[in-house]
Amino acid sequence: MTQTAPPAGGVTPIIAPHGAKAAFFILTFGTFVVGTGEFAIMGMLPEFASSLGLSASDAGHAITAYALGVVVGAPLITILGARLSRRELLLILFVLFCCANLLSVAMPTPGLVEVARFITGLPHGALIGISALVGASMVERARRGWAVGRILSGIAISTLVGAPFSTFAADHFGWRVAYLIIAALGLLTVAGIWRYIPADPPNRKNSPLREIRALANTQVLLTLVTASIGFGGMFAIYTYLTSVLLNVTHVPEWRIMIYMIVCGAGMLIGANVGAWIVDRNLDRAALLALGGSAVVMLVFPFVLHNEPALMLDVLLVPAFVNALGPALQTRLMDFAGDAQTLAASLNHSAFNIANALGASLGSALLARQFGYGALGVGGAVLSAGGLVVYLLAMVLLRRSGQVEVRGNIG
Repeated sequence: MTQTAPPAGGVTPIIAPHGAKAAFFILTFGTFVVGTGEFAIMGMLPEFASSLGLSASDAGHAITAYALGVVVGAPLITILGARLSRRELLLILFVLFCCANLLSVAMPTPGLVEVARFITGLPHGALIGISALVGASMVERARRGWAVGRILSGIAISTLVGAPFSTFAADHFGWRVAYLIIAALGLLTVAGIWRYIPADPPNRKNSPLREIRALANTQVLLTLVTASIGFGGMFAIYTYLTSVLLNVTHVPEWRIMIYMIVCGAGMLIGANVGAWIVDRNLDRAALLALGGSAVVMLVFPFVLHNEPALMLDVLLVPAFVNALGPALQTRLMDFAGDAQTLAASLNHSAFNIANALGASLGSALLARQFGYGALGVGGAVLSAGGLVVYLLAMVLLRRSGQVEVRGNIG
């Protein structure tokens, strides 16, 4: 059988200057901050809409603007920074992230806030993708799934801690204060990266066109399409979860934060369980995540009026969907060749295409009066679509006579 070429770089793990534990902590903290910046608005959407005089559906455009920023920014920034080291890129992009969040605080009108959210989304994909690569470079290949899962768990923790805290801050002090806090946390991350992340040598001879050409791989493209569709179902439900709880389930407003915490716990469980399965069987992890998420989303319409059952479903939906993250991120490392940074960043462009797709699908279903239960059905369709694309990738790989090589990221 012909094997796919392993990712570029050596097989010896990179040594962090003050130990791997400190480096992993700051990388996970960084993805936590970025995740909080993305998900905060979903929990505080009613207050955000009210303060700007918008309807809930119109306020959702700010979410779409951020997602589009990620889609545009991930490839653009990675290509422009092709000759920089990963540490240099992380430092520059976190400074941009902080400044853009401060810009969101300062903008006075809905249109300008949307522009600020678009700018804030620009560094998102590269930040998370590069963080995952740095984490993977510090462990042996057999633990690469664990390393990626550890870094991506910061996003899950952001929904468990960051987003509910942002909702609390927005309810009591306004949404602008919430983004001000996020900017401050970003500055802490910059300091941590400066001290704890290994200073890898920049590749001054690297060409942006070289990274683009290396992406001409069917498996890379199909993996990105899987992410673009497969993650969408969670956002179709999560974006409007607060509205569901208030208008259908009729829970007291104080209990909404409990659901947000449960949802975050599901994401954290999914990231860690998914990473554990990836180090044993990557394809099985992806198939279980996509198939399981479709099933639990189909249950959603039937539990809207049963609070204990709804809370269980709110736990299971993100658990299954988020288990997909480590699998797809690791799969891209296996097939991206010389385009490691670009492919890792594009994975989060794809994730945010799914964000925009899911939120837009949910908005369309509600605008056409299908009801909140239709969010679960629409989400299941997206998960099933991602499953079909991933199965196609597996079939094409086997027909080509290739097998996946699990290599280190240098």
